[in-house]
Amino acid sequence: MAEQGFMDKAKNFVTDKISNVAKPEAEVTDVDFKKMGLSHVEYLSKVSVTNPYSHSIPICDIKYTLKSVNRVIASGTIPDPGSLKASDITVLEVLLKVPHSILVTLAKDLGADWDFDYELDIGLTIDLPVIGNFTIPLNKKGEFKLPTLF
Repeated sequence: MAEQGFMDKAKNFVTDKISNVAKPEAEVTDVDFKKMGLSHVEYLSKVSVTNPYSHSIPICDIKYTLKSVNRVIASGTIPDPGSLKASDITVLEVLLKVPHSILVTLAKDLGADWDFDYELDIGLTIDLPVIGNFTIPLNKKGEFKLPTLF
């Protein structure tokens, strides 16, 4: 019985120590039109990540989903995008490609103002020492102006 109490105390101690360890923090700082291609429109999202550690941290992947009018209009995964700089801020770029066919459908739904509300969800998965893979969930809501040819 005393052994079980010791194990519970040890688990609680480790859980408490790990939960109080400084972890990288991130925020989506910008989402903006980048360019229009033949088959799609590109939007560029910037994610600013602060690394509190004195060594670089590998980024496993970045997963993203861009939604508008409760529909997914772009999604994907960026595998192995590099590392977070030691004791610094790293700005990551997430390129979102939205097919023209989806934009035409949105334009029909939105009418004359050519603005659409969006919600961007990003999961930034990093490999933290001792803890292992850790995903930082990010969300940003905003409004885009649909690009015009004129």
